[in-house]
Order: sequence, then structure tokens, then C-alpha cells
Amino acid sequence: MSTVAAPSDIRNTASALRRLYFVRAAFAILWALVMFASADEISPVVAALLVLYPLFDVGAAVVDARASRATRSPALLYVNMAVSLAAAAGVGVAAASGIPAVLRVWGAWAVVAGLVQLVVAVPRRRMGGQWPMILSGGISVLAGASFVGSAGADDPALTGAIGYAVPGGIFFLVSALRLGRSGGQARARSAASS
Repeated sequence: MSTVAAPSDIRNTASALRRLYFVRAAFAILWALVMFASADEISPVVAALLVLYPLFDVGAAVVDARASRATRSPALLYVNMAVSLAAAAGVGVAAASGIPAVLRVWGAWAVVAGLVQLVVAVPRRRMGGQWPMILSGGISVLAGASFVGSAGADDPALTGAIGYAVPGGIFFLVSALRLGRSGGQARARSAASS
């Protein structure tokens, strides 16, 4: 038996995702600014920031799963929660070993999280605002692979993590704006058909 989400369920999910995406955009940009100011070496503050980013992703996935229940199974979001939680712990441990270890863990997380983001966003296309999420997921996979590769460089740096957060924040912002626009169009269509 297949179920089709009601238009009101889709609108409610889109509205919740829009708010979540605005928060995620603001967090990513703020995180990048703070990291940029202090990412020359792994200090306790930088280590805490590196752990905080995937932990924030866990929280965002929880909110997303709750918002998405009416329109789709949140099973992949649970996978994302587990992967991001493991990444936070892994980055915390890797921070004691240095930048190359952090880049390897961060890169592996970016690859898996990007794949999950792709698989979650593709079926949400009808909701609107998901093309930026699809692009972001694909870029995350590529960026993650580059982090792993750059870990073996002569002078590896954490600047890639900053570069990962900024476009991610921009993609979340664009997606939030597009969800708002598509939500307004859906309300207009619903009112016109009434």
C-alpha cells in the first residue's frame, strides 16, 4: 500500500524545514567566522568547534526527522544522526592526534553525510527548495574526498573545514528562501482550487 502525503502535510514539512534551514545557514556562517579567527592550530577552542559542528548536525537531523514524519520515513535521517554522532566523537579523539587525523575523520563524515543528504533531498523535490540541498550533498561528497586526500599533504590545514561550512550555509539559505517561495505558490494554488 502506498501513501501520498496530503498537501497540508507537505506545506507543514516545508515550513518546518524552511525554519531549520535558516538556523542551519546562520550556524554554519557563524561557525566558519569563529573558526577562521582561530584555526591555525588545534587548540581546545578549535577542537570544541570541530566537535560542535557534527553535533549540531545531529540536532538538525532530529528536528528534520520530526518535521518529515508526515511526508516520508525518517530512516535515513536516523542514519545521519548516528554518523554525525560518530563523527563528533571521532573528531574529538582525532584532535589529539593532529590536523591530518581530523581531516580524515571530517572527510569521511562529509562523504557519508553528503550521500545521505542527496538521498533525502531527491524525493523532496516536489516540496521545492531541494536543488540547493542536492547540490550541497554532491559537493559534500567531493569535499570529503578532498579532505581525506589533503590529510597527507606536507602542510595540512583546517581551512578546508571552513570552506566546507560557508557554501553549506549558503546552500541552506538558498533552500530556505526557495522553500518559502514554493510554499507561497502552493498556498496560492490551494486557495485558487477552493
